[in-house]
Amino acid sequence: MTEGFRLDRYLERIGVAGALAPDLASLTRLHAAHAETIAFEGLDPLLGRPVRLDLGSIQAKLVDSRRGGYCYEQNLLFKAALEAIGFAVTPLGARVRWTVPPESPLGPRQHALLKVEAPEGTFLADVGFGACVMDAPLALRTGIELSSAMGVYRLTEAVGHLWLSVQRPGVWRTMYAFDLAPQLLADYQLGNYFTATSADAPFTDNLILERVGRDRRVKLINTRLLIEARDGEPVEEQALTTPEALGEALAARFAIDPPAPVEAIFAKVAVRPA
Repeated sequence: MTEGFRLDRYLERIGVAGALAPDLASLTRLHAAHAETIAFEGLDPLLGRPVRLDLGSIQAKLVDSRRGGYCYEQNLLFKAALEAIGFAVTPLGARVRWTVPPESPLGPRQHALLKVEAPEGTFLADVGFGACVMDAPLALRTGIELSSAMGVYRLTEAVGHLWLSVQRPGVWRTMYAFDLAPQLLADYQLGNYFTATSADAPFTDNLILERVGRDRRVKLINTRLLIEARDGEPVEEQALTTPEALGEALAARFAIDPPAPVEAIFAKVAVRPA
């Protein structure tokens, strides 16, 4: 999967220089830089454009262009970079629970994430969960709080799955449930097709972007721009009421050059609920 991967171009894109090794310090550094630089975005499904998972297409979009992507693209790119550095990486699949009532049955695997081995232990890496992009890898350990600069997480185990939750103001919110069964590229391709094309997936009807830095999380849901502090504490909210405002937010907040005129994007989302 890493054949033809340009690690030098990737590191230049995320602004990482200097020596790297397959250890926790490098994993943490890369994870934070990737999440801060390459925005989560679902513009292609919204515009009816295909989302391709071959490494050449992912590099052309996320590395060589001012674009982002969603979980399959983001974590396949991150996997290629980690393997090029020498990490042992296992691709996993998760069942999203962010907007699902707790009593609802488990749905299909619609999210990609990574299990990464380092001398310090086994870690969960995920630069592509668009509802709450993780800024750091998490130790694959249950029963303890797992803290990063931008959040507090916990893993619990139930009904044959690990459940990842994040602390939000006053509550714990479940992100997704997963097991440790390795996923093939074909598994990701199946989930990607559903996510990119189905009316039951959020990305075909909604504009969703997110970027997380050292002290701020910036989200765009259709025309609603949100800025959050650690643990999801609200800092600022703004309604983008014109195509010009949307275009400025894409450029300044997310470093995105959209693949279509911003007027066309605005027309698709201006009537959608924020």
